[in-house]
Amino acid sequence: MLKNVSLIILMLVGTATIALSQIRTPAASPSATFTQTVGLTEVTVEYSRPGVKGRAIFGDLVPYGNIWRTGANSATKISFSQDVSIEGKELKAGSYAILTTPGKTTWDVSFYPYESGNWGSYVEQEPAVKATVASSELPIELENFTIMIHNLQSEGADLHLVWANCLVAVKIGVNSDAQVMADIERTLAGPSTNQYYTIGSYLHDSGKDLKEALKYVQKATKGDEPRFWQVRKEAVILADLGRKAEAITAASLSLKLAKEAGNDDYVRMNEKSIKEWSM
Repeated sequence: MLKNVSLIILMLVGTATIALSQIRTPAASPSATFTQTVGLTEVTVEYSRPGVKGRAIFGDLVPYGNIWRTGANSATKISFSQDVSIEGKELKAGSYAILTTPGKTTWDVSFYPYESGNWGSYVEQEPAVKATVASSELPIELENFTIMIHNLQSEGADLHLVWANCLVAVKIGVNSDAQVMADIERTLAGPSTNQYYTIGSYLHDSGKDLKEALKYVQKATKGDEPRFWQVRKEAVILADLGRKAEAITAASLSLKLAKEAGNDDYVRMNEKSIKEWSM
């Protein structure tokens, strides 16, 4: 009897422990994530938002001249889908940790290639880009630290860091014009050889019109630098059309290109096909 009572007590304690472990409480500095399109570039920011909570912030809680994680908890992370510029300085596409050094009238804003949320690990590293920007005083106090992207234009925007009555704006430049012009040039130039090959392969592999499939694949293989896998597809389609002599010619070219590229799989496939189609 005593043994059963002890077992019941242990079960109740275990159940209570599990229940307590599932209790969630609000974060002191809630996390936030947002994505903003600037021109044709996606900018994503992940950070935490501490509150003022009646405290003196800059010059006190966040001392002037000291490196700050720019938020709370983990390092603030910003990601760019395309190359950008920060205050005129080039920054490659990718993810970066933002660390700042607040001052009375200016801030240093540094972007480090993102490795982890451990903001202290960046302090001794050289940033990819560092910019010094002016800070300004707001007529109101913002309770929670806020990062936002403002003044959106086709060629850039401002990254705003705002907390208490302090605002810091960092200029982000994007190259939308170059991206648009590149798209225009590609469109005017027509489909690429890879696109022709993809269309032809689809028509062949899905059992559709083989003559149409051959037409598209040959648009890829008639270029100055046909690829061995493209010529291989041409050979297979020709064989399926019953044009064995032409298929052997194409397979022989694919075999030669595959040898030059060092692709043994395509070498074997072409050698086998040439033997079969020669019978």
